[in-house]
Amino acid sequence: MYIIAGLGNPEKKYEGTRHNAGFEAADELRDMFKLKLCENKFNAVCSSFFAEGREGREKVLLMKPLTYMNRSGDSIKAAADYYKVPNENIIILYDDINFPVGRLRIRPQGSAGGHNGIKSIIGRLGSEDFPRVRIGVGGLSENEDMISHVLGHFSPEDTAVMRESYKAAAEAALTIIKEGCEAAMNRFNGMSITKA
Repeated sequence: MYIIAGLGNPEKKYEGTRHNAGFEAADELRDMFKLKLCENKFNAVCSSFFAEGREGREKVLLMKPLTYMNRSGDSIKAAADYYKVPNENIIILYDDINFPVGRLRIRPQGSAGGHNGIKSIIGRLGSEDFPRVRIGVGGLSENEDMISHVLGHFSPEDTAVMRESYKAAAEAALTIIKEGCEAAMNRFNGMSITKA
């Protein structure tokens, strides 16, 4: 079994912000598999589906934690413990300001890199060894502070690029399940979605 968790903040005012890129990518999977996400005991909205894996069909729990970004690990740890999902089968989708809009970066493990959601997950799982799909949302502009940036919205031009990035991030997560993290890295790490 796998968990795919998209990170974000649950209130309506956060919809479409850079920090909710993980939620948006999770919604791509929701739409792809025609799922209905319902709130459950893990303090998340979730739904299960089956995806093609390396050894046949794999059950996947798609999650959007409702714990707010800085406590994402609480929800993910609860689900992982309940279903006995190993860390290497927990795939996290999240925003990254270190990459330009339209760039993805897949990694099998790593540090939090200053991202509070990932820091929370590492703290709760007690490990950095879980795959992640980092979704580039662009860096700070001159005189812009971090909070304003990550809670800000994309320009109309960048919004169009991000829609494609969310689809690619969803495909990358499925590729990790089907072919492994290295195959996903080879396919998606060099990809850069550009403005039309």
